[in-house]
Amino acid sequence: MDKRTSKDVSSDSITPDSGTSTDNDSFAVVVNEGVREGQRIAKISIVTLISIGIAEILMGYISGSVVATADGVDSLSDAMISFIVLMGLRFARRPADRKFQFGYHKVESLAAMVAAIGMIVIGIFIAYHSYEGLIHPNEIKHPIPTMIVLAIAGAISLHRAFQMRHIANKYNLLSLKTDAKNSIKDGSASVLGFFSVLIATQFGFLQADAIGGMIIAGFIFSVSYVSLKQSSLILVDAWHNPVSTDFIKKIVEQKFEGEVTVRSIKLRQTGMISRAEIRVEMDGNKPLNEVEMILINTEKVIKSRLPSMDVILVIPHSKRRHE
Repeated sequence: MDKRTSKDVSSDSITPDSGTSTDNDSFAVVVNEGVREGQRIAKISIVTLISIGIAEILMGYISGSVVATADGVDSLSDAMISFIVLMGLRFARRPADRKFQFGYHKVESLAAMVAAIGMIVIGIFIAYHSYEGLIHPNEIKHPIPTMIVLAIAGAISLHRAFQMRHIANKYNLLSLKTDAKNSIKDGSASVLGFFSVLIATQFGFLQADAIGGMIIAGFIFSVSYVSLKQSSLILVDAWHNPVSTDFIKKIVEQKFEGEVTVRSIKLRQTGMISRAEIRVEMDGNKPLNEVEMILINTEKVIKSRLPSMDVILVIPHSKRRHE
């Protein structure tokens, strides 16, 4: 295996003023675009959920349906969660300053965590209210209008949820992913409420109404658990994708085959972006300009394969000699 010459290294290199800065600028544009799209869909979500929640609570009050009231409370709580997500995304756009020198990206993860805690509180309230309805079931009045309201609410919620999930996955927005999961749960809960009212009124099983409310509470707990786990891991700098470390090591050592050895890689996620600290070994006799070019190319090749890597710190070390 022949080693590449310094001339070969230079021919593959890019200057610090061209490629690297362009990559950073384009990535910043994508991040800002993602935050803007997230804010837009979050605003739509707030208005939609408030409207649905009010309609379902009114219908639940008129009909005496536990599941309609529970779904209405759930929708209003989801509107609050969407508002928390919106505020988190607005803070995430702020540039770094003297106090937050690495930026405000983790505020987005904090918003996801607060939203998950809020979901747990609402889930407890709905579970308790549904339990009371199970012990003391009531006959549902005006079942047809109740089912129509629940069916329309479910269709609107699911349509908006899938739009939100598309944006969240496209731009890797954790808080918006939480909100999207919550919205899918909200739409599914409305559909469940429809069938609960149908069974309670058409088959005479009155407890089905309260059972539907308890299942909705279970949905809420499952979604909030996953969201709470993901956001808390990010906030404590945990990295739960070991494949990324091996992948980065492989692409760097393939790029500089025989010249660079990756000693260690440390990764951390801050909201929608990630950061990396990579220590590499190379020939200590290399001229400084060649070392600089290798470091620049290392950053470039990683960002070209992993666009979510915002900051990459490459630290050179003299190659250890084994005799």
